[in-house]
Amino acid sequence: MTKPMPLKIEFYDRPTLDVARDLIGCLLVRKSGQGIRAGRIIETEAYIGTEDKACHASKGRTPRTEVMFGPPGTAYIYLIYGMYHCLNFVTEREGFPAAVLIRALEPVRGFDRNLAELPAGKRKTYLNGPGRLCREMEITRDLNRHDVTKTGGLYVLPRDVIPARITQTPRVGVAYAGDDALLPWRFVVASP
Repeated sequence: MTKPMPLKIEFYDRPTLDVARDLIGCLLVRKSGQGIRAGRIIETEAYIGTEDKACHASKGRTPRTEVMFGPPGTAYIYLIYGMYHCLNFVTEREGFPAAVLIRALEPVRGFDRNLAELPAGKRKTYLNGPGRLCREMEITRDLNRHDVTKTGGLYVLPRDVIPARITQTPRVGVAYAGDDALLPWRFVVASP
């Protein structure tokens, strides 16, 4: 049996909406001093170009957004509210700013102890929210610009489970973006 390899640059070097949808069901893997943790991606959001008012690049090329203009398959990690990290993967061609935000995971490996301490009702939502999943996966700005197409501290493995149904909805928390907030660029595993 061959060991699964991380998704390659060709996966990320495609239209952002396709990448956002196709990441659903893939495994996000984090190797650290605490061991290996993995979660199945169950919610994503797409941010595309300087015309998208919800995209950080809508304000232009800055030291913060420079990574979005870089090669596809690069981690773009930033801090919000001065306390929460958010993980994105750069998509499309180099020079065009686009990325997919990872919004929620389903725990797969390395969380048994943490989950055992939670009430049963909270286990399902344990890794919901970009800040929470980054905290629990130990993803910080130290991994900003990390190449996720190689086995290392952070990478994504192909789907091991194909979701039965993926729902497409408007993005969350971007009301400031006006009409762009209504774009159906959020993908989530539909409840059974």
